[in-house]
Amino acid sequence: MGKRPARSYRYIRGPANTRTSKYVRGVPDSRIRAYDTGNRKGVFPVHIHLVAKERCHIRHTALEASRMAVNRILQRDIGIEDYHMTIRIHPHHILRENKMMAVAGADRVQDGMRKSFGKPTDRAARVKEGQELLTVRTEAKNYFIVLDALKRASDRFSTPCEYKIGKGEELVKEFLKKRSRAM
Repeated sequence: MGKRPARSYRYIRGPANTRTSKYVRGVPDSRIRAYDTGNRKGVFPVHIHLVAKERCHIRHTALEASRMAVNRILQRDIGIEDYHMTIRIHPHHILRENKMMAVAGADRVQDGMRKSFGKPTDRAARVKEGQELLTVRTEAKNYFIVLDALKRASDRFSTPCEYKIGKGEELVKEFLKKRSRAM
């Protein structure tokens, strides 16, 4: 039997369940392989953030899928030396599932237990409204490529997202003016 869909755990209900595996047995490891990719030591003047519009849970598998999508586009179109991407959230919250029978006639056999605790099945990051999910540092000339990559990342998340320029906004405006003049 597969995992429940992400919509089952999208909304934040109840207190956070963040105990380490020291206290909770059977918690799966996080699938995120790298929080930083690209040129870590490079000095880049423009910082572009992907920001969540709503509160929600984001699973570790969705974070890894978004990292892979962004990294693939940026490596192909910009080059590995001309950007640095960081995942800004960590999946500390443990998702639990109360397993129920899913066979024919199970509704007569099993009523289930109300408010049951469940077994750990997954990890997720609790995201607040306006929280930065991903940050890409690069040059102003790569602005549209980064926006395309961040759009692909936002498609993997269950919350609507927007873009925010954290640093170097004047450089981006200057680049956009030069580009509009050239057209």
